[in-house]
Amino acid sequence: MMKNVRTITGHILLVAALLVGGLALAADVKKPVGKVSIEEKQFGLILGGSTGSGTLTFHGKKYPFKLKGLSAGLDVGVSKMSAVGEVYDMKKVSQFPGTFTKFEASIALGGGVGGLRLQNENGVIMNLRSRTKGLNLNLGNVTGVTVTMDQ
Repeated sequence: MMKNVRTITGHILLVAALLVGGLALAADVKKPVGKVSIEEKQFGLILGGSTGSGTLTFHGKKYPFKLKGLSAGLDVGVSKMSAVGEVYDMKKVSQFPGTFTKFEASIALGGGVGGLRLQNENGVIMNLRSRTKGLNLNLGNVTGVTVTMDQ
């Protein structure tokens, strides 16, 4: 039985590495112009939501931001998500705030690890790698994450 668990775990880790690597390769066609780190709390019952904050690093300067999200569908539980990633297609900080929606397929890997590419109305792309702690069953879709900044 332990051998089966190790085999399954090995397969899951291999698939996770391939999927995350695929997202990274897709994003690396362009050179990142900045980095983000995000801390977010997710909650829900029927309609889900999230609130959080993060830091954008752009041209050597750090810019704090806040975010709010909404998901529809069956969404039950409370969890905490942290993410890091790269920012693409941004020439100035004022292009960063806005509503980010899914740009490419998201992935959910075992053990609370996932990846997501988001794009806002200004064409700014975030390629995120996330880790989630807690219990959150989401059978819906993220409709958007709104980023705001004090400038």
